[in-house]
Amino acid sequence: MNETLDSLLTLLHQQPVLTLFLVIGGGYLIGDIRLGSFSFGPVAGVLFIALFFGRFGFEISPGAQAVGFALFIFSVGYQAGPRFFDVLRTDGLRYFLLALVIAGSGFLVAVVAAWLLGLEPGMSAGLLAGGLTSSPTLAAAQEAIRSGQVLPPEGIDADGMIGNVATGYAITYIFGLAGLITIIKLLPQLLGIDLKKEAKALEQADAAAAPSPGDFALRVYRITNPEAIGVTFAELERRYWDRRSVVRVRRDGQLIEPAADDRVREGDELILLAPIRFFTETISRLGEELAPEQGLSSSIQTAQIVVINPEVIGQTLQELDIANRYGVLVTGIRRMRIPVPLDVAVRLARGDIVTVVGPAETIDLLGDLLGHVERDVAETDMVTFAFGIAVGVLIGLVSIPVGQLSIGLGSAGGLLASGLIIGYLRSVYPVFGRMPEGARWILMEFGLLLFMAGVGLRAGTDILETLARTGPVLILAGIAVTVIPVLTGYLFGRRVLKIPPVLLLGGITGSMTSGASLSVVTSAAASPVPSLGYTGAYAFANVMLTIAGSVILFF
Repeated sequence: MNETLDSLLTLLHQQPVLTLFLVIGGGYLIGDIRLGSFSFGPVAGVLFIALFFGRFGFEISPGAQAVGFALFIFSVGYQAGPRFFDVLRTDGLRYFLLALVIAGSGFLVAVVAAWLLGLEPGMSAGLLAGGLTSSPTLAAAQEAIRSGQVLPPEGIDADGMIGNVATGYAITYIFGLAGLITIIKLLPQLLGIDLKKEAKALEQADAAAAPSPGDFALRVYRITNPEAIGVTFAELERRYWDRRSVVRVRRDGQLIEPAADDRVREGDELILLAPIRFFTETISRLGEELAPEQGLSSSIQTAQIVVINPEVIGQTLQELDIANRYGVLVTGIRRMRIPVPLDVAVRLARGDIVTVVGPAETIDLLGDLLGHVERDVAETDMVTFAFGIAVGVLIGLVSIPVGQLSIGLGSAGGLLASGLIIGYLRSVYPVFGRMPEGARWILMEFGLLLFMAGVGLRAGTDILETLARTGPVLILAGIAVTVIPVLTGYLFGRRVLKIPPVLLLGGITGSMTSGASLSVVTSAAASPVPSLGYTGAYAFANVMLTIAGSVILFF
């Protein structure tokens, strides 16, 4: 048995690529395990597995970890770019301030706790990153030490300081994640807030959950029912369909768009694009169903439109009145990969991806209004992507001497700045820097997990010793870094920013960059409304927490 184990360990030491992907794959499996409604997610799962492997002396090359770091931080900036530079439109400023208060309060608590507890150099950065469950903070802190932007104090070298950052993060992250989910779940109960009622109050009466594009159909009915003949189209609409339906009328061979006060005539042919459920209810009583012509049915397409036109940014779906003006149905909106509620009061933001169903020619017209129709482009603009990362690294090398210090953005700041600029330019010039959503996800996710594997393997070598030495006080400090910013952010958001509770809790989870906590809020609210707050704060929080990871090392 021992010989078999020794042979396996030898094999894994000789095959670092095999070890790396076992850590990532095993981490994903662990992260997917659910305890009730709770799961740790892939980041925590990879961290667990990497810590275990780290006890046996496994490691990955610094170069591989640096590549993961570069992919992750650049992708964070690219994703946040459209929203970050659009801060003053709609309610972006409120979420910017919320993210700033939460990041700032967490920063202060971590600095004070490290000073009071006499934590070893680098521990404060790990404490901040773990308590706020922020991977960008961890990445920025370790890279600032590795690149020489921050010099270790006497008595410790760079590797030791990087190890302290990783160990501090590993110890506090799990408690930070579980603590954040717990407080987000308990806070509404303690304050007597009915999230379902609050969410319902923010939703419009007709803002039902959006069907998927596949739930729509095009059908044609010839009016033969005497009860419908002579009725105005406004009354017919009230009886049979809603704003999620597009209706055109063919009368005497001519296709017309009926006015509200027009009256239905016998023999009118209603061309109806609507959710399938409408055809299974009462609308079939209008008359005889006809087979749509081949050209008519084949012209119906599903497409995604990227919002980039400044004239529509900040406008609501109700103001745009897309269904009536263009004969196109909006079936979904995604903001930074997060679905937002399909409500007529939702305001469009730069970079939103709007999914629509309708005739191809009117989709193109709507694309001209909103921004840019995303065709089936599978390729990433590798030139912009590669040079974007290269420029980010070069920006990070620039520093300005101030006394005995050298002030600069560092690698994290440089990559983040480059990603922000390219992401924003992509939202303005659609043919520039294209990166399909799937490609962006895999680069960001794989980069993060590659980096986290390196962190866990490095921390695993001495995590038990550190846990025995400073674990209890470090865990308590981590809980403080988690809880105090949440409470501070909630008070500031309610008293100063006047954000409704259901949006505020979503904003707090976005400020903590915690998708797992967002799931708790949306589940409690039985509504996707909290995701509006999450996406509002998430972009700003990622940028601020990345900067905080480097800055805290100077304290």
